[in-house]
Amino acid sequence: MKEFQTLKSDITKTRIFEVEIDSNDLDNDEIIVQIETFSFTANNISYGVAGDSLGYWQFFPAKENVDEKWGCIPMWGFAKVITSRNKKIQENERLFGYFPPSDYLKLKPAKITEQNFFDSVSHRRDLPIIYNNYLRLDGEIGYEESNDYVRALLFPLHLTAYCLCDALKCENYFDGDQVIILSASSKTAIGLAQGLSEENILPKVLGLTSSRNSEFVEDLGCYDKVLSYDQIENIDFDKNSVLVDMAGNSSIMEKLTNSLGDNLKKCLTVGATHWQKISSSDEVINNVQDSRFEFFFAPGHAQKRAGELGQKLFNTNSNEFLKRRSEDSKKWMQIKEIKGFGELSNNYDAMLNGDVDPKLGLIINLNK
Repeated sequence: MKEFQTLKSDITKTRIFEVEIDSNDLDNDEIIVQIETFSFTANNISYGVAGDSLGYWQFFPAKENVDEKWGCIPMWGFAKVITSRNKKIQENERLFGYFPPSDYLKLKPAKITEQNFFDSVSHRRDLPIIYNNYLRLDGEIGYEESNDYVRALLFPLHLTAYCLCDALKCENYFDGDQVIILSASSKTAIGLAQGLSEENILPKVLGLTSSRNSEFVEDLGCYDKVLSYDQIENIDFDKNSVLVDMAGNSSIMEKLTNSLGDNLKKCLTVGATHWQKISSSDEVINNVQDSRFEFFFAPGHAQKRAGELGQKLFNTNSNEFLKRRSEDSKKWMQIKEIKGFGELSNNYDAMLNGDVDPKLGLIINLNK
């Protein structure tokens, strides 16, 4: 089998590693899945940047990695069960969930229902439960295979967008007059802006993006105003403001925080699309020693709100949000399918450097 591995200390370095998998080396209740397709977005780059700080390297330890220098960046996608020693899981059934960039993965299903199960392998037990959940597509009501690629691309991003919308609403938008979203062309930012536009909220939504992406972001129609990073001086700094930082760009953040001063009511750091501007992975979590600054961890918010609302209502609300965002995406997203780890490697640097067209949704197909 092949596995796409990333050097933990320098995510610009990768390798495609060949390892053997023994389908006979299975304990009772374990299964082996063959990974079919997965998406690759700037969100995956954020997983690598925060791999140590937030534990993303722990999900799928790299094979043949004695010194533990290499890691597997998690991906969202689809897989088929090829070997099962679990009486409740059938061979050939398909799953959606969190996978390594690899041909195969061994799982130990627990809490099995017709709709889903959780991987209970020991090294994942203490990690956020949302990442250990695998959906059984045969048991999903209304499942449409034609939506697989959109789901792989947008489910994790727009679940984060939903949680951000929900968190801001719960806090009455921190009494802000404007919500400023950095890296406004990112798919998570688009989902957030679209969600906020549905609320008819008092704060205006301002998108900051690169000059080359400004026209694309404006055409989306979900931001009240769009500015490029070199137009920051045109922001009304006298307004109470909430920053949502998808970019992780320290220099931009410094300009904004200095200019806003006490008018900055809250800053939620979400991602790291401008990871090159971050001096360390810890900076993703805590750029400034200030209570107004908070790293927003969507799985933590989801778990909290599911406890407050009940899991059923939370699922209903979030699923409706995801359906609307998926429908919206048909107006602007262009899906590109590439084959295998070689082509993933060829596209990896472009994603790292932010050279991918924001309209593009990249899918890696391992079956072709």
